[in-house]
Amino acid sequence: MAKEELKSEKVSDKNKGKTPAKSSEKKQKKQPNKVAKYFKDLKSEFKKVVWPTKKQVINNTMVVLVTILLIGLFVGGIDVFMGWLLKTLLNR
Repeated sequence: MAKEELKSEKVSDKNKGKTPAKSSEKKQKKQPNKVAKYFKDLKSEFKKVVWPTKKQVINNTMVVLVTILLIGLFVGGIDVFMGWLLKTLLNR
């Protein structure tokens, strides 16, 4: 038994200077720094964004709506034409 006690004392003497909790504390401290850095970077990126004016948004919206309308009419015209063509070919 005395040998086992000496071995455990030696092991505990070796670990006196080392604290395993410090390494886990360092890891825990690094995580909030990463999160804080992320949000700081996010804030700086948002400052770089050039937001459009109300007039630009309205103008761009109108361009999109007109484009959708024209493409819809074009596709609808093709559909009507193809339907007419199919009926004509099948009635022969």
